[in-house]
Amino acid sequence: MTIYHLAEPEHWERARETGSYTQSTRGRTFEDEGFVHCSSAAQWPVVRRSFYADVATPLLLLEVDESLLPEPPVVEVGNPETGETFPHLYRPLPVSAVVGLTELLPPHDARD
Repeated sequence: MTIYHLAEPEHWERARETGSYTQSTRGRTFEDEGFVHCSSAAQWPVVRRSFYADVATPLLLLEVDESLLPEPPVVEVGNPETGETFPHLYRPLPVSAVVGLTELLPPHDARD
């Protein structure tokens, strides 16, 4: 199964150099959060519109093959108001598990 993560290009470049992606979400590291936020195919466009609408630069959509992760993601409630669940990685994301990369141009608040 594939899960997704929205990344800022500079964080992805750093990950390619080190082998591990350590950004949890916009403005928060793995160390800050304790996990890497991920989304399903249906969720990432909503996350993009909700949390990256004001970003004026391109973003990267990382496609992660769950079978290449050292441990499976933990699916947890990410929005207590709705009960919606999201996949979380409780270790940095290995670059080797990213099987696809798509550049997303602004505006990020547009409907896909």
